Amino acid sequence: MNNIIEITDFNAPELDVYARLTEAQLFNKEFPEKGLFIAESPRVIERALDAGYEPVSCLMEKRHIDGEGKHILARIKDIPVYCAELEVLTQLTGFKLTRGMLCAMKRKPQQSASKICKDKSRIVILDKVMNPTNVGAIIRCAAALGMDAVLLTQGCSDPLYRRAARVSMGTVFQIDWTFLPDDSLDEIKALGFKTVAMALKDNSISISDPRLKKEDKLAIIMGTEGDGLADTTIDNCDYTVKIPMYHGVDSLNVAAASAVAFYEMSKKASK
Repeated sequence: MNNIIEITDFNAPELDVYARLTEAQLFNKEFPEKGLFIAESPRVIERALDAGYEPVSCLMEKRHIDGEGKHILARIKDIPVYCAELEVLTQLTGFKLTRGMLCAMKRKPQQSASKICKDKSRIVILDKVMNPTNVGAIIRCAAALGMDAVLLTQGCSDPLYRRAARVSMGTVFQIDWTFLPDDSLDEIKALGFKTVAMALKDNSISISDPRLKKEDKLAIIMGTEGDGLADTTIDNCDYTVKIPMYHGVDSLNVAAASAVAFYEMSKKASK
């Protein structure tokens, strides 16, 4: 049986994780072993549970106890479940943006890039992509369109931030990802990957260039919205690749561009 607790005191410290702690505080960079994240919506929570993440507590609308969240509650019987009517929950910061259910979960230790990339052939590197919506959308595209892993530089938004995980529809729990310790590509190149900078440069090759399909291992590098990749990063890559544009359009949103890039560069030449 679940430990269901009706909310009567919004100042209760048990609710800090949902109402008062920032994403940075949840991340807990100083003590990463104590880090938490918030999974939002039954689908995202379920995929996190499937991936082995440990729940700490839940916050939900009363009506979902016997509704949309019922199958989730059946899987998390040993943690407190805080509940209230929707009009009460909207007093908690941001709760009205959810689909009726939040779950605080423990983070897992991060794996190294070399471990994650072992035996992989197509990976993504996000360089300073700070918008969590873009990070979530890119990871969803990567999982759906043939990429094997996602690496993020230190300037990127965390894939477990509430909005990023929600936008990804929980695919952040279905594909390997980790942060790179620095912004260098040396470790990736040492693993045998040819690096591909997505950039609109005069010396760019087309995304359909047959040389790309012949490469056994590709690392596709995408930069932040607006500024794109730094020239030094582009110069250090093996290829610079562009998506052909029409009707005078000069660029795509980075998440939209990722879908095109991943679909095309997941293909390999027949041997």
